[in-house]
Amino acid sequence: MKITRRLITEADTAAFGAELAVGLQPGMVVYLKGELGAGKTTLARGLLQALGVTERIKSPTYTLVEPYTVSSLYLYHFDFYRLRYPDEWVDAGFREYFNRDAVCLIEWPENAGGKLPAADVAVELKVDGEGRALSLHANTEAGTNCLRRLKT
Repeated sequence: MKITRRLITEADTAAFGAELAVGLQPGMVVYLKGELGAGKTTLARGLLQALGVTERIKSPTYTLVEPYTVSSLYLYHFDFYRLRYPDEWVDAGFREYFNRDAVCLIEWPENAGGKLPAADVAVELKVDGEGRALSLHANTEAGTNCLRRLKT
């Protein structure tokens, strides 16, 4: 399943993240792809806020991961921009974060060299004039169910 959208403003990007949050289930992996400044962290921020995160949501560029807990849901926001080699995320002990009780959002998944668990949903953002072009791909049944919950 594939969905495309045009997002005009930063607020549109955050709002789409909130919309995507509705369909997420524990155990899901979401890839966030796009060049620097494409809106990956903005989308993640909207998603995390919609799931109930009330603390400040910052980019995990330097920490590599920011953990959040909402009720019994564990949320991990990864940013692998600074990875130098594909197994670095494993060496850091992050493999244990990918489990049936967690939702993992991963910016720059390509820097892990294909060694990450497969994405249920892959989000790609591209700068398109003043706005952003968004495309989503569902790669699993859970991902398809998630995208079916989006507003048309």
